[in-house]
Amino acid sequence: MIYINARFLTQKVTGVQRYAIEICKLLPKEILGKKIVFLAPRKAMLNPLFKEFNSIAVGKLEGQLWEQIDLPFFLKRKGAPLLINFVGIGPVRYKNKIMMVYDLAFKHHPEWFSKIFQLTYNLFIPRSLKNSKHIITDSKYVKNDLIKTYNILSEKINVVYAAPSSIFVQKQISKEPIILMVSSLDPRKNMIRVIKGFNELDIPHKLIIVGARGTAFSDLKIPDLRNKEKIKFAGYLSDEELVELYNKAELFVYPSLFEGFGIPPLEAQKCGTPCLVSNVTSLPEVYQDSVAYCNPNSVSDIKNKILEVLNNNTKRDFLVSKGFINANKYTWNKSAEDFILIIRNNIS
Repeated sequence: MIYINARFLTQKVTGVQRYAIEICKLLPKEILGKKIVFLAPRKAMLNPLFKEFNSIAVGKLEGQLWEQIDLPFFLKRKGAPLLINFVGIGPVRYKNKIMMVYDLAFKHHPEWFSKIFQLTYNLFIPRSLKNSKHIITDSKYVKNDLIKTYNILSEKINVVYAAPSSIFVQKQISKEPIILMVSSLDPRKNMIRVIKGFNELDIPHKLIIVGARGTAFSDLKIPDLRNKEKIKFAGYLSDEELVELYNKAELFVYPSLFEGFGIPPLEAQKCGTPCLVSNVTSLPEVYQDSVAYCNPNSVSDIKNKILEVLNNNTKRDFLVSKGFINANKYTWNKSAEDFILIIRNNIS
């Protein structure tokens, strides 16, 4: 057997859960004659994907306790088979596992996270990495960061990129004066500087911010909303609702301070919307010349780049065209093929 840690089925879907779900949907029923089995806490039974993945509920605990006690206890009774860990810390002391790591923001910027989250991750992630058979990351940037930060051998790490889901497509919808931002309400997503920059603009556009606050992150101090009639916090939206907004928006902004990959701009590109993203961490690797770039630490640069794109039809058309080309380079089918090959190479 090959087991999947499906605790992610108990969590709200953000970028890391989406990665896990999309790859898992494309996994075969078995690899090299070994059946793939999904293991999850009982709470996951409320998620329709629990049944779709033919998951098994094991143990009685939840959250980290389930992952550190119930899950490894079950695996050891089964002879310590290979485990695939898509999200979070994983069972720290369990060694026969492939571990997915999306970024090391908790290490480099602990101030962005709740105290309990950053302390837990900084204590246990290094140990779990050391005890992993193999590691997968979502960009070359994260791979190099792992090598530099934790002195992990390069050959122990593979890169498997994320991709936009197939639901994100261009529709025959007229553009509206909307600047769109989609992310969890996480300090590193840089929403505060976007709002400050937008407050200084004299344009007819609305700023719509989509996303929910996560328990892992530190509190955000929202600045004075001078244009509050033009700023809308839409909360958490379904993919169907997101597709409509992506298609309506004249500009998508993603001036993140730290990303391991960054899926939302790909979704916007698939919907024919030009993107403004930050020029740091993994984003130049993923988006190359298909987006406009800004300095995420500068309110004035974010503001000026928003105006530059909105006021230049030729530049917007160029970014839309380049965006389609870029987004089409990333597919979940290709990523799943790469992921399956890594599993095959790590089966004892």
